[in-house]
Amino acid sequence: MSLHKTIKQQYQAIVGRAALQLADLQGPNEGWVVTVRKALGMSGAQLARRLGVSRAAVSQTEKNELSGSVSLKHMQSMAEALGCRFVYAIVPDGRIEDVIQDQATYKATNIVRRVNGHMALEQKFPSSEKTREEIASLRDELIRDMPSDFWEER
Repeated sequence: MSLHKTIKQQYQAIVGRAALQLADLQGPNEGWVVTVRKALGMSGAQLARRLGVSRAAVSQTEKNELSGSVSLKHMQSMAEALGCRFVYAIVPDGRIEDVIQDQATYKATNIVRRVNGHMALEQKFPSSEKTREEIASLRDELIRDMPSDFWEER
């Protein structure tokens, strides 16, 4: 196995473990800052004093978290002021291998359809079974070789 493939597998393992750990995690409706603050019995004014900011600034951060416009740095300082740690992750909904397989299937399907379109112009129509086999074979090849344009739309 090549060094490149070994490294890729190590990255996939890291993402896979994180996805498993966070599979059932959903953000609370009010956002994490509000939820943790209330769980601690801390008022917005008390959190503001701990941060050295106004109550309005805390309220704005809580609103920004819900809208998705809060910065990671800001969430980090909020977490620290709440006696917590801020965790940031990007994980797939399922397995990382499935994300790769879906992209390979998409690319393989498009390639085979283009080829079949050319063949149709020559009055040669492959069977649907043959087409499925070609897509599966090309998908596996794309996953194995991962060409540089793998994540390109075409």
